[in-house]
Amino acid sequence: MTQVFSLKGTYVHLRPDESALAMEGGEKFWAGIEDRRDLEQGRLMGATLQTKDWDHWERHPAGEEILTLLSGELEIVLETEAGEERAVLKPGQTLVIPTGLWHRGIVRQPGDLLFITPGAGTEHRPVIR
Repeated sequence: MTQVFSLKGTYVHLRPDESALAMEGGEKFWAGIEDRRDLEQGRLMGATLQTKDWDHWERHPAGEEILTLLSGELEIVLETEAGEERAVLKPGQTLVIPTGLWHRGIVRQPGDLLFITPGAGTEHRPVIR
């Protein structure tokens, strides 16, 4: 039976065989992300509430990440060869993060962010203030 769910509490693994597997999302999901091998193929889709600036930079060497802001206002900082670039997302706007580009978010107004991201090889590093 097909069930309706929220992407805030349930993420979807878009697998390489074209199937979609719903799985528990949220803080519990992210707490063990480094040990998950089931996400190394395909993409992960979900939504997160953005209430504070990201405390880390991240990049995805396996492919591009798609960010769509559902509500609020979010500034994305991109670390490029030419220096930092910034893009401000407003509700309904989408940004495609190029493969392997370090990026982080600055919350201008709390809201929900939809992400579609490759799972393989995602890297994080702390923001140094």
